[in-house]
This record gives sequence, C-alpha cells and structure tokens, in this order.
Amino acid sequence: MEDVLDIYEMPYNPDLPVICMDEKPYQLLDDAREPLSIRPGDILKIDSEYIRKGTSSIFVFTEVLAGWRHVSAREHRTAIDWAEEMCYLLEECYPDKEKIILVMDNLNTHALSSLYKRYAPQKARALAKRLEIHYIPKHGSWLNIAEIELNAMTRQCLARRIDTLEHLQQQLSIWEHQRNENQRTVTWQFTAADARVKLISLYPQLE
Repeated sequence: MEDVLDIYEMPYNPDLPVICMDEKPYQLLDDAREPLSIRPGDILKIDSEYIRKGTSSIFVFTEVLAGWRHVSAREHRTAIDWAEEMCYLLEECYPDKEKIILVMDNLNTHALSSLYKRYAPQKARALAKRLEIHYIPKHGSWLNIAEIELNAMTRQCLARRIDTLEHLQQQLSIWEHQRNENQRTVTWQFTAADARVKLISLYPQLE
C-alpha cells in the first residue's frame, strides 16, 4: 500500500509518466423489443426483457496528472490481450518515453511473462524493460485510480444496452475523446502518513 501511495505523491514528470490500469467485464445486450418512440416531455420506454449478445472486457489506462486516459474493448481478457494492450500503450501512446511507471492489480495475466506469450523474445524484452510495475495489494482495489475512471465511464457511457463489440468500442472512443479534451483529472489526497493513522490496525503494534 505504501509503495503505491509513494508513487501517487511523486511530482509530475512528463518524462516518466505514471499510468494506472484496470479492467472491467461488460455484458453485451440487445433489446428484445423495440423501444417506444419518445414523445415530447417524456423519456424513452425500454422493455425490461433483453437478449444476451456475449461478453467483453474493457481495459482502461489513465495518466492522472496529465488528465489523459485510453479505453479499449476486447472479446477476452487473456494474457495475449493484456500483452497487446501494453504494446499499444508503449509504442503508440508513449513511443518517446524510455520508461513508464505502471500501477495495476495483480491478476494472473498482468505479468511481464504475458509479453513473451504474444511476442518474440527480443520484442517482449524490449517492452518489458520500459515498464516499472507497482502492484496494488490484494483486497486493495480502492488504491487504483483507474477504478475511478471505470466508475465515471460506467455512469457516463455504459448506463444503457450496447449490443456489439464494435458498437461498444465506438462509444468508448467517443467518451475517451471528450474526457481527454476536458482533461478531467483526479485529485488524490490519501498519503502514507494518513494510512499510518487511519489504517493503524494494518500495522504491527510495536513497543
């Protein structure tokens, strides 16, 4: 916990971006019946019955201090998917950065070994050398600022039925563009010093 909190207290350094990442499962749904036409002064009437159209996984990356985020929807959340997302982050989003600091939870696919399952050893190693990874402790997802972005995305973009992966990706791209244009940021105020007071029960009680 303190390792992650120390990262969040670092001053902004554009040459060493701090990126938080997280994933969210999302169920694709379609209407079983056409919604009723909207009448003036009324809301859209949607039948409670729906058709399941499969599942997907949404990846979110956010550089909080820069007010930037990237979201992507995939059919699965395998090691291959994570590796490809990391390659995109490094080569397309931050091609000129020697290294980035990556904060994320400790899922089985969130490992440098996943890069070797997708890319040749030379490329996998080149990508791995540009990552400084800091893991969120188990049962400590509240420490991941990317969860705040996921919550905002869920409220602002996903509070409706989306039936295909292509449609989902399109809507996420629109949301990402608008939020980046506004440079929405998160003000994180909880520090390691705060933790030692408010979460004292987590610390050994020494004489």
